[in-house]
Amino acid sequence: MKTQMFTAMATGLALIAATPAIAQQGGTTVTTATTQGPILSFSVSEEVRARPDQATVGAGVQTTAPTAVEAMRANAAAMDKLIAAAKKQGIEAENIQTSGINLSPQYDYSNRSDGQPPRFLGYQVTNSVRATTNDIAGIGPLLDALVAAGGTNIDGPWFAMKDPDAMLVGARGAAIKAAEAKAQDYAKLAGYRGVELVSIGEGSFGGPQPPMPMVRMEMAADAKSTPVEPGQVGNTLTLSFQYRLVR
Repeated sequence: MKTQMFTAMATGLALIAATPAIAQQGGTTVTTATTQGPILSFSVSEEVRARPDQATVGAGVQTTAPTAVEAMRANAAAMDKLIAAAKKQGIEAENIQTSGINLSPQYDYSNRSDGQPPRFLGYQVTNSVRATTNDIAGIGPLLDALVAAGGTNIDGPWFAMKDPDAMLVGARGAAIKAAEAKAQDYAKLAGYRGVELVSIGEGSFGGPQPPMPMVRMEMAADAKSTPVEPGQVGNTLTLSFQYRLVR
């Protein structure tokens, strides 16, 4: 069975070698083969994992009042306390960003069986910010401080690398080495002497940890700090290669 597969592969490569370059409209040329030899195209991926050195957390407050103006004012006062708590934990102002403000009327729909319209309750405001820090060990105390300052909605944390590209330096060399070995293997199986590198293309994907759902938190004043485990974050490098098989 393996002999049949190798024979079919070698025959396919020979057919590709006999196929001329295909020119498409728009000035783009897609080369399936050249007179010098068939072109082998494939991709190699390398994943690098490391302990994160940056984290982002979200926190918000929710207020309700009879009028929209009152609800917004109460929310602004609550958010001032939340932002002040973040800064007290060492978060710089440039690393605190408002992520969403929502104002909406609230109704009571529980007594609609008698045909009456829903009862208006007031206006509700939800305001959230995101804070980014390099102090991974301080995430737990930061969350505690935000809740103690009145935060009712906690989002995250999201872990990442400040310089994800730096993680890929070694991965590039490993990917190129693996690609060379793979191309040489194809050449040998197809009856060719070796390969010549034609092109390399790079694409990468940083895989941050998925966000935790928005939760409501309540904590006693004497409770221990919220435990947070950063684990590792991954960054995947994908290189696309084209090799020419040579006799």
